[in-house]
Amino acid sequence: MKNLPNILSISRFFVALAFVYFYQINQAWAVFLSTALFAGGALTDFLDGYLARKYQLSSDFGKLMDPIADKFLVLSAFFVFMAQGEIAVWMFYAIAIREVFVTASRLSLTRKGTVVAAEAAGKLKTVLQMVTIFVILGLNVLAHSTSDPSSWVFQQNTLFFFSIGTQILMILTVTLTLYSGVLYFLCNRTQLF
Repeated sequence: MKNLPNILSISRFFVALAFVYFYQINQAWAVFLSTALFAGGALTDFLDGYLARKYQLSSDFGKLMDPIADKFLVLSAFFVFMAQGEIAVWMFYAIAIREVFVTASRLSLTRKGTVVAAEAAGKLKTVLQMVTIFVILGLNVLAHSTSDPSSWVFQQNTLFFFSIGTQILMILTVTLTLYSGVLYFLCNRTQLF
């Protein structure tokens, strides 16, 4: 029980790798499986924090690995969306660069004994990223739920709506991700520099 939160954190790395592998197969069963894997990985993110707080199982290892595992899972999803041409390359890199720099600086401060609480914009960013990922996964599940080309899913106006909706959601996600990153560095500049 003592190491369960850490095991859950580490499991997200393996879940993320399996998610990327199966998602790229681009067949109905693989898309369904990869969606279930991502949902399971997101659930472990909630569970490890909950267990660590409830049973006072926090550890230095967990404090280090949990945020890295979180970002690895989220960036794996955006990476595979980019690789499949579902989002623009610049969108992935904008999110990835922000996440790497903020996470690295947050971990550096933690090692110095300074805990930086997540600001509201950062929490909202995380929620929007997860919503965006699940919307894209949901649309892919929907697209793979039928092979009938006359289905409403494959009608030109439906595909156009899905494409535009996804792009708008991604632009909002990238904008909030970058905004929260800038805000993080501005609010913590005295501790960081």
